[in-house]
Amino acid sequence: MARPHVTLKLATSLDGKIALANGQSQWITSEQSRQKGRELRAIHDAIAIGSNTAIEDNPRLTTRIDGANDPIRIVYDSRLRLSATSNLAMTALDVPVWLFTSFKSKQCGKHLIKKGISIVKTSSNDSANIEESLEIMSERRVKTLLVEGGGTLASSFLCAGFVDSIHWFRAPIILGGDGRNGIGNLGMIDLDQSPKFTRKSFETLGPDTYEIFEKAY
Repeated sequence: MARPHVTLKLATSLDGKIALANGQSQWITSEQSRQKGRELRAIHDAIAIGSNTAIEDNPRLTTRIDGANDPIRIVYDSRLRLSATSNLAMTALDVPVWLFTSFKSKQCGKHLIKKGISIVKTSSNDSANIEESLEIMSERRVKTLLVEGGGTLASSFLCAGFVDSIHWFRAPIILGGDGRNGIGNLGMIDLDQSPKFTRKSFETLGPDTYEIFEKAY
């Protein structure tokens, strides 16, 4: 299957949490890590998030770097919940937004289409949705995709076997059971089923650690 190279970006506590259970997430990692994350956006053709992240964080997903290209912004939104007043919708005419959905309705997404968002219909809402969406991206000449969150989308890409590299920013804090997991349920019953990666680099960014992993083949 022709598909983009997929990079999963994680910004977590030491124990892999991305937010408190009440949704508070700003800011777990340092400004140095966030700047490196914006640089990551600038070198990818597209960036993807799930609908929960789009709704709860209301991000713009731009680089905020002078002279840098902003990636195409992609939202996986099976129930078409993205608001027409969200930051993504309000800036869709400036930087493209694609919304992948399996939602079936005659009025499907008309309020978002009016804002300039491209609604892309997929045939399913499971891991096959990931494969189908990557094929569509490839047809549209997306060669590199940065997956930023949240935990459900990260686990979907990992379960489907489509994560080629991981860029992991870790802050020196622990959230324990009060936090939300950066990676959702993988449905494993045996350790041999776990996705495997090889660490390629390690550095410190302010108080944080920044590691790059590549898929072990």
